Amino acid sequence: MRFKLLPKPPETLDPVADAQRAVPLVPGSEDDCCARLMRRLDFPTRDVARTWLTFLRALELASETSSGFVRETTEPTPEHLRTAFRDRVYGAREVLASLDTDEPRSIETVFDEFEERVPVWETHRAAEDWRDVWRERVERILGWAVLLGLAAERDGGYVRAEEQ
Repeated sequence: MRFKLLPKPPETLDPVADAQRAVPLVPGSEDDCCARLMRRLDFPTRDVARTWLTFLRALELASETSSGFVRETTEPTPEHLRTAFRDRVYGAREVLASLDTDEPRSIETVFDEFEERVPVWETHRAAEDWRDVWRERVERILGWAVLLGLAAERDGGYVRAEEQ
């Protein structure tokens, strides 16, 4: 399964471990988990907390069970995060593949190539602004890719980083 939601990238990877520690070891409801994330990490809204909870699931640092959400014991090492990000975040592989060129790519160029991969139902769900929503997702994917060492910013654009 690949997850679409991802939060705005932080300055460092520390908030990923902090968010993982905020997820309970004993399964809790989505509301309970979001409340814990908001309380412990000062997230401004439930939507931000829910996005982080979803992203933690994508990174295999939390999971949803029949009893609720629970923290996984997986260590959020850079290597693990890079692999889970590439494999489980919708669009990450495609965005990274778009950077396999000799020249830096702008967000707009990467989005233009990615646009055909946006699920059709998403274009109908947010018909008026779906391009804005998905352009922001591509921008966030690029930001996380830089943070994870999978991409780098260069000359006003993005390039693929050397494989780690």
